[in-house]
Amino acid sequence: MTRYIFILAMLMCTFTYSQNTLKVIVKDSKTQENLIGVSARIHNSTISGITDNSGFLEFNSINNGEQKISFSFLGYEELVLNVIFPRKNDETINVQLIASEEEELDEVIVQSTRTSRTIRNTPTRIESIDAEELDEKANMKPANVSMVLHESTGLQVQQTSATSGNASIRVQGLDGRYTQLLKDGYANFGNFASGLSILEIPPLDLQQVEVIKGPSSTLYGGGAIAGVINFISKTPKEKGEYNFILNQSNINQTNIGAYASQRKGKFGYSILGLVNFQKAFDVDNDDFSETPKSHNFSINPRLFYYPSESLSFMLGNSFTKSDMEGGDMQVIDGKADAYHAYFEKNKTIRNTTTFELDKKFENLNGFKLKQSLSFFDRKINIPDYEFSGLNVNAFTDASYVINKEKYTLISGANLVYDNFEQRNSGVLNAKSFTTGIYVQHTWDVSENVKLENGLRLDNVSYSNSIFSKNQTFFLPKVSALFKINSQWSSRVGAGLGYKIPTVFTEQTESIQYQNVRALQNVTAEKSIGGTADINYKANIFSDLKFSANQMFFITKISKPLVLENDTDDLFFVNASDPVLSRGFETNLKFIYKEDFKLFAGYTFTDAQAKYLNGNQFLALLPKNKVNLALIYEKENNFKMGLEGYFTDEQFLYDASKTPAYWEFGFMIEKTLWNNFAFFINFENFTDTRQSNYKRVVNDPHNKPTFDDIWTHTEGFTINGGVKIKL
Repeated sequence: MTRYIFILAMLMCTFTYSQNTLKVIVKDSKTQENLIGVSARIHNSTISGITDNSGFLEFNSINNGEQKISFSFLGYEELVLNVIFPRKNDETINVQLIASEEEELDEVIVQSTRTSRTIRNTPTRIESIDAEELDEKANMKPANVSMVLHESTGLQVQQTSATSGNASIRVQGLDGRYTQLLKDGYANFGNFASGLSILEIPPLDLQQVEVIKGPSSTLYGGGAIAGVINFISKTPKEKGEYNFILNQSNINQTNIGAYASQRKGKFGYSILGLVNFQKAFDVDNDDFSETPKSHNFSINPRLFYYPSESLSFMLGNSFTKSDMEGGDMQVIDGKADAYHAYFEKNKTIRNTTTFELDKKFENLNGFKLKQSLSFFDRKINIPDYEFSGLNVNAFTDASYVINKEKYTLISGANLVYDNFEQRNSGVLNAKSFTTGIYVQHTWDVSENVKLENGLRLDNVSYSNSIFSKNQTFFLPKVSALFKINSQWSSRVGAGLGYKIPTVFTEQTESIQYQNVRALQNVTAEKSIGGTADINYKANIFSDLKFSANQMFFITKISKPLVLENDTDDLFFVNASDPVLSRGFETNLKFIYKEDFKLFAGYTFTDAQAKYLNGNQFLALLPKNKVNLALIYEKENNFKMGLEGYFTDEQFLYDASKTPAYWEFGFMIEKTLWNNFAFFINFENFTDTRQSNYKRVVNDPHNKPTFDDIWTHTEGFTINGGVKIKL
């Protein structure tokens, strides 16, 4: 009996001796910040844990012998430690994690703030759509960027014509005229061109798209009330890039595009060419086209010269020619008669020449000069009516950047000249001239607090044949970034903005500017707005990463420009009460083993025109929107995506309500030999379209009227093609 007791005691001692303890603190290898929520596990065991608020974690009941312990955290490389137990002492181990290169989205150098900072260190809230996502959206609509914007949280592409497909972009529920569209920082897409701008920007040469929501007037002046969308082109690298795309859809659209770029020594080049053909398509057999007959051609060559590594020049020219015809299908086919008589034609030519000088100094300071000259010629025809004109825009911006260890200071000045001349009558002739100076200071108060303050002073003269006005605008802006810890961060920002009066709005675009009077006795719209958000990221499990962003916004526009009706004429006045838009956006992202990605976005927008009696909600604006996307991807091999979008009820201009609806899309892409990719896209395969509820076109047939466009008009579409990357 004594022998059994002795053996049992020895086993208990051995068991007790083998139950080791390990204490660790996990830090960022660069900043030495304690990392909260790091997942850790011991291989070949059930022992695991997550670091606490001080980055501390304790393991218990560890067996003797060599143990492998892995540490993983979102945005950091996985680390595996080999520890032999029992240890000679029980000192706490200091574990250093290295920021991973996978988290390139946070390390992208943003251009829209001109500070050469990464997104994670920029106080201004910026959303970046990277090249990979742009490539996916190009599968869906290679002709233009409308799909990129339509499927982003908080953005809405609003179609303005049932027959020609013209569209504008809304941010946070506000009309398109309150958002500044830029291509590589050049603002050449406003006024007369606004209804067609996003339809004439192809995605094939884009490196990324940066979206700033909320007031952004410090660097970009008038029109940046709701935000700024900057489409950034690729630049040539030493290794040449040659991309080709061929796409065909079931609604008779063909797209052929090519992009090439390379840098050799002191010279570089890039060139984009795109041709789009579209036959008129009538999905609901009502004799009227949902997509117009169109021919579109774009070419954009750019030349780069690098005399030294600190000095570069760029000279580019973008030319786009477009010819669209929608309306009665028999008229489009050349078989017009007294009954089949309605058509709408849009012919445009856009030519933009750009020049840029970029000089870097040894002390990291820099000087940049940007100039552009843009001509936009457009002719609109419907039966017994023509509207045409030429819009000339000249833009010059010179800025100097001072980079110090703890702060960045940008100062600059710009000149903007805009002139529209209407052919024939000249009733809507208008011009404006803006001179502005600005300064922006970004200060690293500490590793965890970044502050940004900006100030702009603009003087604007605008006039037409019967009216002229001069105004000066004082535009402060402030924003801040707070890095609470390795998992939590927050940004807040606020500022003022303005928009000078224009007759070119979404409402007047939809009626081809018929019977619109010239501006008289109106003043600029002024705004105050702000955003605040909070970000969270963590590893739920070792293979499942999670991040979330919750953003709140509010914008108030005083003296909004409102279209009024006087018998047969339309004219603009400044309303006495404001437009107020407020709401929030929620974005969630789950990544499982880097192969499966789930994105979920929700937008709540409460935008009201306080000057209206009765119903004050802005027309064609859903209060609730949901974006869902599930993507499976094996890099350079296979990609598959399923998307779903919910749009809530909307008020029309006559105060009636639309139904809520869902739409779904599915895409597959297969890559062969690393260079060839074949894709097919099933867009809106549930066939959600407006004519399923009511005809968009109203009788009489030869002189129809059109309902407001509040959802798809073309319904279910299929497109597919091939991409070649060399």
